[in-house]
Amino acid sequence: MQETQQLPYLWDYDLDPAQFYEILNGRLVKGRLNQDWATRRVLEYASYNEIIRLIGYKRLIENWSRWRGKIRSKSRVRGFDFLVKWLPEKHPEYLRG
Repeated sequence: MQETQQLPYLWDYDLDPAQFYEILNGRLVKGRLNQDWATRRVLEYASYNEIIRLIGYKRLIENWSRWRGKIRSKSRVRGFDFLVKWLPEKHPEYLRG
């Protein structure tokens, strides 16, 4: 995605992609817009592939319990609950690094 395009999960915020990625990676905080906010935003609205690309399996597994209660989509919660349980058991190699 080009840096000048608006991210589809930021339709209601005046942030460019570079600012969002800085927040997502913990290098920028803008008021209440912090890393947890950005991560929850990705978990709520991004595609699965984009979620894994931006957050990664390891970070998702390690922090899911902190983010879980803030995700509104029940189907996404169920899906990530399954992934968080299944991945360490069946594919722990994805959690290295």
